[in-house]
Amino acid sequence: MGNTLKEMQDIPGALQCYTRAIQINPAFADAHSNLASIHKDSGNIPEAIASYRMALKLKPNFPDAYCNLAHCLQIVCDWTDYEARMKKLVAIVAEQLEKNRLPSVHPHHSMLYPLSHDFRKAIAARHAQLCVEKVCVLHKQPYKYPKAINGRLRIAYVSSDFCNHPTSHLMQSIPGFHNRGTIEVFCYSLSPDDNTTFRAKIANEAEHFVDLSALPDNGKAADRINTDGIHILVNMNGYTKGARNEIFALRPAPIQVMWLGYPGTSGAPFMDYLVTDKVTSPLELASQYSEKLAYMPHTFFIGDHMQMFPHMIERVLIDNKDSPTVSDNVSIMNATDLTPIIDQAPEVKKIVTPVVTKDGRSVNDILEMHVIELPTTTAVETMLQTGQAHTSINGVVVQNGLMTNQTNSKTATGEEVPKNILITSRQQYNLPENAVVYCNFNQLYKLDPDTLQMWANILKRVPNGVIWLLRFPAVGEPHVLNAIHNMGLAANRIIFSSVAPKEEHVRRGQLADVCLDSPLCNGHTTGMDILWAGTPMVTLPAETLASRVAASQLMALGCPELVAKSKKEYEDISVKLGTDPHYLKSMRAKVWQLRLQAPLFNCQHYTSDLERLFRLMWGKFEKGEAVDHITELAA
Repeated sequence: MGNTLKEMQDIPGALQCYTRAIQINPAFADAHSNLASIHKDSGNIPEAIASYRMALKLKPNFPDAYCNLAHCLQIVCDWTDYEARMKKLVAIVAEQLEKNRLPSVHPHHSMLYPLSHDFRKAIAARHAQLCVEKVCVLHKQPYKYPKAINGRLRIAYVSSDFCNHPTSHLMQSIPGFHNRGTIEVFCYSLSPDDNTTFRAKIANEAEHFVDLSALPDNGKAADRINTDGIHILVNMNGYTKGARNEIFALRPAPIQVMWLGYPGTSGAPFMDYLVTDKVTSPLELASQYSEKLAYMPHTFFIGDHMQMFPHMIERVLIDNKDSPTVSDNVSIMNATDLTPIIDQAPEVKKIVTPVVTKDGRSVNDILEMHVIELPTTTAVETMLQTGQAHTSINGVVVQNGLMTNQTNSKTATGEEVPKNILITSRQQYNLPENAVVYCNFNQLYKLDPDTLQMWANILKRVPNGVIWLLRFPAVGEPHVLNAIHNMGLAANRIIFSSVAPKEEHVRRGQLADVCLDSPLCNGHTTGMDILWAGTPMVTLPAETLASRVAASQLMALGCPELVAKSKKEYEDISVKLGTDPHYLKSMRAKVWQLRLQAPLFNCQHYTSDLERLFRLMWGKFEKGEAVDHITELAA
């Protein structure tokens, strides 16, 4: 009953059933494992760990419990017996694949473990096969498709994340930027309306918006898509929460494409293309994917930051008149219009920074930034120390940047652009003003012992360096601090902050000097967030898609010098940025300027390129050609 209720999304009911089953039979290992999965899905990781351990104590050979426990330990950075755990996990997957069983490692977690590419693809393929088996019982006849375009090309995006979700934060402007003269845009939502501006924007700007959450029957949902005459059906979920890949398994459209929302292959015979780029998915690694690769010209990644956070296009620095040097990331003001504060300031000076290359050559680009020199910064410091919402600087009201949630919840979520001038300061996050602040704002599951060891090596070479992380989740913090202590560093070299609302999360990225990307699984949305804040990001691409996204973002931005080729180079680049103030200043100026000029954040340009890619896909289909890699746009 608990399993049935869980399938029906009745979590409290399922929890009650599993608890009762354990009361009836305390030695029932499956019930302990099922209870653990409820705790895991609800974010109660310590409880999940305890229940999985109990299940394994009762039934030592229990692959699902072992692999789910391994994932829970990954989430909280508990690396006790890490090597042995990884070895056993790989052995479990190998045995399950050999016996043609559904692997206990989920496709979305497979990039976190030292599995072979073949294993990762096979894990995804087993899940895809499960979708095929589920729809086989419907005994539906194959769909018929249009062989030629009668009017416009019909593109349809399918997602459970047309709501307040990172996927919408990335692509919410895309449906509206399509060329209505040649493209007819459909969006099929797999989730109900969450009454956010994100949902409303996509629903209003897509020509057709259909809520399929009200149609749980996958067969009928596929019928609807086919009846709408869709030419290209875009899967934005992959194996993420809320996916309904069974719809795609029924093949309601002639061309089916993976795009943006899932960092890996579907392993599915029913998905034709994966939209990517030559940096993220080089052709020599094409065997990782069941789909054919369709290359965007710059990067397959996109962010809606230009539209969501225009108040970060410019910034004004606050400086105490007596300070000998001015830092661009200690105390900052952001607003869509900063002229009131600039006009009222008694003294304003401009910072002009020549941008220099890694080898010291100067290039023409320069950065101009306004600095307001105050006789005293007491008013600002008092506001921050006492938690006031506002203060006045030269008669202009400015807002404490920590208070957006209290003053306007839609501003905090990123649904509305802030109307006030916001102050962001290192003081708010207990960051030392004179330190080199490295940051990483990913969930902690993306860390592994190798990554933390590289960071420890960097800190040992940058004596005034600290690393700023998020309590994401909070129970991971003591494990990370313990690990850094065992690597020979004081715990105060790592500074943790709580997870913040979206707007604050992006804006506070301006306070860091450098982002240290996690090579195991990169910052994807968080990578875009930190680059929009003007903070350089150092990355080390491996071979998985999830480990190469940051490199793709940096190449599209025009900062190839931040993409390392080895662990040593990753450390060396990070140390150079931390120990060479002129190079750091120059690199920060370069990122700050290029984010407005490069294609990385240009949604309109991106949509136009995506349309060109879709037309190439349709052209192949129309001519009766086999699905194959599309690389023309990446030349």
